[in-house]
Amino acid sequence: MQFKDYYDILGVPRDASADEIKKAFRRLARKYHPDVSKEPDAEKKMQEVNEANTVLSDPEKRAAYDKLGQSARPGQDFQPPPDWDAGFEFSAHEMSPEEMAGFSDFFAQAFGRMGGRTRSGRPGDGFQGRGEDHRAKILLDLEDSFSEAVHQLSLRVPEFDRDGRLVLNTRTLNVKIPRGVRAGQVIRLAGQGAPGVDDKSAGDLLLEVEFRPHPRFRIDGADLHLNLPVAPWEAALGAVIQVELPGGNVKVRIPEGAQSGRQLRVRGKGIPGNPPGDLLLDIQVVLPPADTPKARELYETMARELPFDPRRHPKE
Repeated sequence: MQFKDYYDILGVPRDASADEIKKAFRRLARKYHPDVSKEPDAEKKMQEVNEANTVLSDPEKRAAYDKLGQSARPGQDFQPPPDWDAGFEFSAHEMSPEEMAGFSDFFAQAFGRMGGRTRSGRPGDGFQGRGEDHRAKILLDLEDSFSEAVHQLSLRVPEFDRDGRLVLNTRTLNVKIPRGVRAGQVIRLAGQGAPGVDDKSAGDLLLEVEFRPHPRFRIDGADLHLNLPVAPWEAALGAVIQVELPGGNVKVRIPEGAQSGRQLRVRGKGIPGNPPGDLLLDIQVVLPPADTPKARELYETMARELPFDPRRHPKE
């Protein structure tokens, strides 16, 4: 997938105002509209102009696009960085397949969930006055899932100011994170979306949870994966090892004769919930270095007295 330079397509600077973008779109629409244009590839050009205008004329999409563009170069293969849109507050309306028709794969991947503005964030509400729902992706630490703490979250809300310049306003919320929260789960904050019209209720704010990368654990749904280093004697003779978890320590029995690559499952020790996830431990046998005379002597003794060829197939 290639990154698209929407500013270049419309021929406007990156700090262009909403009015400048509107004028550029109208000028190019007159030039490339298939019904009147004699330009080669007019239909394709018009699709690109429409796509660029759809993004840059909407403060939410434009703010996200500017963030996305910080790590991209036009024309080069590009994949959005993980969680690039975290911390932005957007309207929750998703574009339908009909609305997506004619847009590029780049647009669909980046903005498919960020459709046009609606009076209400829920299908069927029409113009009854209820405030639209908003959506934001938030990043939590794995440890947050093992407690029921209140977090202060700052969300960036893109808007155009009086001069049509894009600004990012910040609002801060105190949010109670439920114990056992999982990636992909949505926390709904009632009444924290857009205000309603004619005394109708405000919309909701939907917080989609993602976890930051953890230095020790890999998260898979409610399960936790951990590489567990063990000493050769622990693997050969068996041992009981204490494993540190975000919710407290757990004792794990290493079976006698365990080899690197073997996986142990400890049920119910993953992310808490109903049911809780499991803890999956991938054993890695780690050899102590032969960096002292005593250590070398022990290895030499093993080499003499333990007839063992690790390259020989067990069946042979």
